[in-house]
Amino acid sequence: MALSEPVDLERIRTFVAVRRAARPARRAALSLALPLVVFLVLTFVAPILYLLVTAVDNPETRSVLPRTLGALETWDGASTPDEAVFAALAADLKQAKADSTAALVGKRLNYEIPGMRSKMLAASRMAAGLEAGPFRERFLEQGDIWAAPETWSVIRRNGAGLTPYYLLTALDLKQAPSGGLEGVAPDQAIFLSVLGRTLLVAGIVTGLTLILGYPVAYVLTIAPKTIAAVMMLMVLLPLWTSLLVRTTAWVVLLQSDGVINSVLMALHLTTEKVQLIFTRIGTVTAMTHIQLPFTILPIYSVMRSIQPTQLRAARSLGSGPTSAFWRIYAPQTLPGVVAGCLMTFILSLGYYITPALVGGPQDQMVSNFISVYINRDLNWGLAAALGVVLLLVTLAIYGLFLRLVGADKIKLG
Repeated sequence: MALSEPVDLERIRTFVAVRRAARPARRAALSLALPLVVFLVLTFVAPILYLLVTAVDNPETRSVLPRTLGALETWDGASTPDEAVFAALAADLKQAKADSTAALVGKRLNYEIPGMRSKMLAASRMAAGLEAGPFRERFLEQGDIWAAPETWSVIRRNGAGLTPYYLLTALDLKQAPSGGLEGVAPDQAIFLSVLGRTLLVAGIVTGLTLILGYPVAYVLTIAPKTIAAVMMLMVLLPLWTSLLVRTTAWVVLLQSDGVINSVLMALHLTTEKVQLIFTRIGTVTAMTHIQLPFTILPIYSVMRSIQPTQLRAARSLGSGPTSAFWRIYAPQTLPGVVAGCLMTFILSLGYYITPALVGGPQDQMVSNFISVYINRDLNWGLAAALGVVLLLVTLAIYGLFLRLVGADKIKLG
């Protein structure tokens, strides 16, 4: 023990000295990386956190109807509330009329009870002129909606600061009066079909870009340098053009009197003009053209690292050309194929401009609905919920890729 203790003490001193000497380098590295970390937090992490919060945030009812929510705590939930609840509602709506917030809570409740916004505005105008009760009779005269227990159940439920309503709606579900989950009416169940359509279109585009891009990437690796340079320029050229310009070009090409229809009729391949614009075919075609470079480049990058002598060695050992390619060469390109397909699929999930300009009503994807709820309906909660669903689907697909092929198989270059 007497000998080992000085040795251990010397090791500790050496370790501390090395750590102390490395501090300036670590500080310098941290100071260099700090701007990038701050940028990523502000532009990536913070928006995602805000998206998650907005998808469950529920401040309207709690801020506008605090007295009503307090009075509803003793309500039995099965009958029309008593005079005290209506008196509290009258006081809240009178204040809401003065603060111009009745439309805010009316809009929120209108998501779950159709017509509630107009009823809330009318009730706030009535409450502003009331000085004394009875309040219950005056509200019941405004319509049966104030006598329905379901109305008060929704109001009480929305007193919580967080709500699952938007996320459930994005999955075509809703809360039953009993508190359980149930599907929405068939004529309102649209979001799962839109999500399925989005996944389908993204999958088709990914498959087409792989079928078209894999041979191009292979030819790029075996072609003479001059020809390969020209081909690479053609592959990269679309990336130097605005997405909106490329999509608009496809709108021109796919018109009934456009170039494609003119060529088809000139070659006598069709006897009449084909409907290409505002169709699924047009949407997939335009998206495939736009995404093709994103699939080609990772595959090409991996193919360049494969030694061509391997195929010659396989041929010299008796393997046929096709067998040598698929057994020796193709498996080594898997990292590039996975990276290119994953990038194309994820980018296709979020397409907005191309389906909006080239596709028809049955070709709109999740991103189009998010835009509508933000810009037209001002329903930020549902827009955020759809964004969260799309984010979770993207993460699930990415995790599935990692599980099937492994993280070490995904290479962008």
